[in-house]
Amino acid sequence: MHHALRSRTAFRPAPATPSAPARRQHPRAGRSLIDADALRVLHRAARVLLSDLPDLTDRLVAAIQEQEPAYRATVTSDPGATWQEVHRSLRHSVSSLLDPRGSRDAARRCSWKIGATRAEQGLPLDALLHAFRLGGSLVWQGLIEETSRTAPEDVRLLVHVASDVWDFVDEHCSLVADAYRQTERQLAWRRENRLRLLAGALLDGACRIADLPETSHALDLPEEGRYTVVAVTGGHPSDAAGARAALARGRRVYWHTGAEVDYGIVLLAGHARTADADADAAGTDGAEGTDEAGGPGVGYGVTGPAAAATPPGGGTRAGVSTVVSGLAAVGDARRLADVALRMCPSTGGAVRLTDHLPAALVLSSPDLGAALVQRVLGPLGGLEPADEALLLDTLATWLACDGSAQRAGERLYCHRNTVLNRLRRYEQLTGRSLSRPADLVEVSLALTARGLRTG
Repeated sequence: MHHALRSRTAFRPAPATPSAPARRQHPRAGRSLIDADALRVLHRAARVLLSDLPDLTDRLVAAIQEQEPAYRATVTSDPGATWQEVHRSLRHSVSSLLDPRGSRDAARRCSWKIGATRAEQGLPLDALLHAFRLGGSLVWQGLIEETSRTAPEDVRLLVHVASDVWDFVDEHCSLVADAYRQTERQLAWRRENRLRLLAGALLDGACRIADLPETSHALDLPEEGRYTVVAVTGGHPSDAAGARAALARGRRVYWHTGAEVDYGIVLLAGHARTADADADAAGTDGAEGTDEAGGPGVGYGVTGPAAAATPPGGGTRAGVSTVVSGLAAVGDARRLADVALRMCPSTGGAVRLTDHLPAALVLSSPDLGAALVQRVLGPLGGLEPADEALLLDTLATWLACDGSAQRAGERLYCHRNTVLNRLRRYEQLTGRSLSRPADLVEVSLALTARGLRTG
């Protein structure tokens, strides 16, 4: 409102001509008097409004309640606080008509606080700006009404200060909008940061039991649900984003973006499941899901756990944990997803832990795996490298063919008797019997551990 003190008369000297030499000009006194009279009329009416501010506040609260539906619930739920807020805003606005320079900072602080407070309360910005413009209209209407009542002949003078009044309203609408948007950004950052902290603690297994209800509510995931965790890494960011969508179908998942690995906490549908169904849950479709959008770093999608039949592309790797019960067990599932991820080829792909439990077992204990390799396969180390590789390849192929020498021979392009001879040679070199179940289990695990080490 400091513009109200500005003279609207611009002093422009008359141009000099040959017949009329340049001379000092004076501002037109009549126009300056009009501005002074306009300010006098404005100040007289503003003082009356300020003295009757409670009535003006009542009128504005009623107008807001009637004309702005989004504000109606706020007025109804806390009428006293709303009235006080409107009263303060009007007091600063009318005071600025009388003393623009002295009232400017206080008026700006008041508008900023209103914008920030209403953003925290979730009132729509459009509704808040509408309320401010209603206030501006009511003040202007009050100035005209008061002048018409006491000095009707002076109403025409108010037109000279109208632009200043509305400049003040526009300035404070912009101020309110800035405060609102800045507070919104701060709130969004706090919410996102809180989500990240809650999800991070859950995935790390550090979530306290007392925090589970808040975590469940914030992530929109039930405490008693059945979950699996998907770990995704590698590849170009666009490939990783595509893989997150391609690795799942129809289930709700909360994605937590990490420095190197992204984790998806996947809610599985249904509660009454058999053990076999649980074992297959990470790769089947037909579950309930929702379509929810989220922001950078943290978000939802129509996604679910990875299926080994649908590997990601572009060098992206994915590991899928087994199924766990309850949100509190998500930390265990994350560790299992990491194990599955470590079994993924460096070229990309998806590994479902359920399909590779023996490998996961030896990978989870590298020292024991190395000891097992040395114990079961170490005696072959004395052979020529090509001879050792031939025996190991035959053993692995025979196991992959469910102990069928005929099928193993077809894969190795040799006779079944050749396969049997190589197997007997292994038994002779190691002192183990492939017909003894305990020895067979050790051989299988040792081959798996060796393959993980060399791979």
